[in-house]
Amino acid sequence: MTQLALFDLDHTLLPCDSDYEWGQFLARIGVVDRAYYEKQNERFYQDYKDGKLNIQEFLRFALKPLSEYSREQLKEWHDAFMKEVINGQLRQQAIDLVKRHQDAGDLCCVITATNSFVTRPIVESFGIEHLIATEPATTSNHPLASFTGEVRGIPNFREGKITNLYHWLADRKLMLETLPRSYFYSDSMNDLPLLEKVSHPIATNPDDRLRKEAQKRNWPILELFA
Repeated sequence: MTQLALFDLDHTLLPCDSDYEWGQFLARIGVVDRAYYEKQNERFYQDYKDGKLNIQEFLRFALKPLSEYSREQLKEWHDAFMKEVINGQLRQQAIDLVKRHQDAGDLCCVITATNSFVTRPIVESFGIEHLIATEPATTSNHPLASFTGEVRGIPNFREGKITNLYHWLADRKLMLETLPRSYFYSDSMNDLPLLEKVSHPIATNPDDRLRKEAQKRNWPILELFA
């Protein structure tokens, strides 16, 4: 029987926030107004950590730059982002964690609120095929179609992760409740709704609020980057 291993990405498999770092990268290379963008990026990042992020407002901010440039140009920048920022953040402990589940034959998937344009190459760096992320809308179904700056479907955030996961599993003729084991590794209290749904929730590098919740519920706490 299939067992499922779900991983949040930012501050879980990575010791940083890829969404935030992408915004900082765009500001550094002059793609966006640096002073304005860095200030807003900090505000949204703090709201996320505080558990009060307005996801629709944030996504309008985060996806707008994607709509203003060609896919070819965006890929060139993302390649540089991977080399300059992300590759140095890939930790062997996280790679080994994923590999243990892969070696056990588990179905492995990253499930993240960060959009798929930013995260897919990162997820591939971990050797993970499957990704459930917030999906930027495009002008057509062509693989290189331009981004519109809007979201396609439900943002993959909080309860949205559950909805999108159920759809993803249904496409594979699977149901979360009938799997023998389902693991979810996350650092964030924002992921409490999905942590409550799996059979094996693991608070991973948890923020203060999730750490307290995990201790209260006797959930395992994993420190990957200690």
